[in-house]
This record gives sequence, C-alpha cells and structure tokens, in this order.
Amino acid sequence: MVVGIVLGVLGVLLLITLCFSIKIVRQANAVVVERLGKYYKTLETGVHMIIPFFDRCSKPISLKEIVADFKPQPVITKDNVTMQIDTVVYFQVTDPKLFSYGVDNPVRAIENLTATTLRNIVGELELDETLTSRDTVNTKMRVILDEATDPWGIKINRVELKNILPPKDIQEAMEKQMRAERERREQILKAEGEKRSSILVAEGEKEAQILRAEGEKQTRILQAEAKKAELIAKAEGENQAIELINKAQPNASYITLQGFEALKVLANGKTTKIIVPSEIQNVAGLLTSMAEVVKNGDTAIENSTVQTTASKTRKKK
Repeated sequence: MVVGIVLGVLGVLLLITLCFSIKIVRQANAVVVERLGKYYKTLETGVHMIIPFFDRCSKPISLKEIVADFKPQPVITKDNVTMQIDTVVYFQVTDPKLFSYGVDNPVRAIENLTATTLRNIVGELELDETLTSRDTVNTKMRVILDEATDPWGIKINRVELKNILPPKDIQEAMEKQMRAERERREQILKAEGEKRSSILVAEGEKEAQILRAEGEKQTRILQAEAKKAELIAKAEGENQAIELINKAQPNASYITLQGFEALKVLANGKTTKIIVPSEIQNVAGLLTSMAEVVKNGDTAIENSTVQTTASKTRKKK
C-alpha cells in the first residue's frame, strides 16, 4: 500500500507539473519568459511548453493599439497666455521584450513625455497660432514621441489635442471678437446685396427704356411705311382712274356730274361754304371776254389821248 500511495502522489505531482508546463497565449497578446531570473524568450499566440519552477512568465502584454487619454496640462504660449490642453495618444507595443525591460511604467512615462513635448511646441506659438495649428502640433508631437519611445518597444501611431481651454477672460474676448467679426461680415454681405440689387434694378430700367424706345421706333417706322403705302396706293388708284377717264374721253355731261358730286362734298362740310358756279367753263369764258374788253378800252383811251394832244399842237401853231 505504501508503494501505491507513493506512486499515486507522484502521479498527481506529475499531472500538476504537466499542467504548469503548458502555457497558452491568446490572440494579439505576447508573454515574456524568464528562466532563473534572466530573459529567455517571448511566447507568441499558441500553445507553448515551459519548465515549471525554472521558467517564470510575465503577464500577457497586449499587442493591440492602446488609447491613452491624459489629463489637461497647463501650457504657456509665446504671448504669455496660460491655457489647459489635454491630449490623446494612440500607441502600440511592437517589442514585448523592450516594453518589459525598457522603462518602468511605460504609460506614465508616455504621459510625462507628452506633457513636456507639448509645452515645448506650444511655447513657440502664439495663442491664435495654437488654436489654428492643431495639425502642425499633432504631427510634431507624434514624430518626437515616436522617436523617444522607440527604445521602449512602443510605436506612437497618432497624437491628438483633445481640448484647448484658454482662460475665461480670453474666451470672453474671443467671443466678442468673433461676434464683431460676424457683424462686420453681415454688414458687408448686406451692403453687397443692396449694391447688387441697385445694379440689377438700374440695368433692368435701362433695358426697359431701350426696349421701349426700340418699340416706339419700330411703331413709327411701321406707321410711316403704312402711310407711305397708303399714299402710294391712293396715288396709283387716282392715276389709274385718271388714265381710264382719259381713255374713255368723257363728255360734258360726265364732267358736270362730277362737279355736282364735288359740290355735294363741300356742302356736307362744317367749314365756311364757298359757292362755285355750276358752269365753270362759261365763267372762264366770261372772264376772258372781260379781259379783252378791258384791254381794248385801254387801247382806245390811249388813242384818244394821242389825238387830243396832236390837235392842241396844231392850234398853237
């Protein structure tokens, strides 16, 4: 029985030893193994065998990207403005051995290094440049931190300025400046709008006047052309009528009838009436006869005057 008990105890011890000698490493993790207090190897993802009581394994080291949000740090700008800036650092462990033996408390070391680097960079900038140059500050900090943490087995992927908090009086001054700037832009936009509106109204009135003048011009041209066409047509009609009358060789009765028609038109008018004899030809003949009589009378008077003068001359002699 004693032998059986001893074998059973040895079996249990062997089973326990076997359990302790198997080490399983999860995905995206790494384990540093020390043998007799000295670095031996790094265990990656999978199942590994170690020697119990001789090999000691560290805690699993995460190989995933880690986000570290640090507390706000007081920073003084070039123009002596103190403000609070908090940063966010994205880093990843690339070498578990250097991460374990490079620095004590790596996260704390990164926080302090971030604060000092931020003070150095922002100290060379003024307040306005700090507020508008975040990308520049982020890039400079990432380069400096990545170079400083490389011996620690850490890769700095990204650095971001999360919040920039100026003093309260500076914030109030900035708000007033921003409000004044917005009011100035509003006035400028309003003035430009009014100017544009006035220009458009003036251009519209100008175009309207031009179109109105062109319309009146076209109207006058059309009226003149219509009047011209009317006069031409009327003249052509009268000319054709006269030619037809001349070709027909009208007699005295037709001429007398046309005279009566003209008298009828004159009688219908509202102006002063003029009485025209119906026998215009007889009147013309009468006027010719009277002219001949007057001419003959003048001749007879001249002859009698000559004879009287001659007789007086004879008597004197």
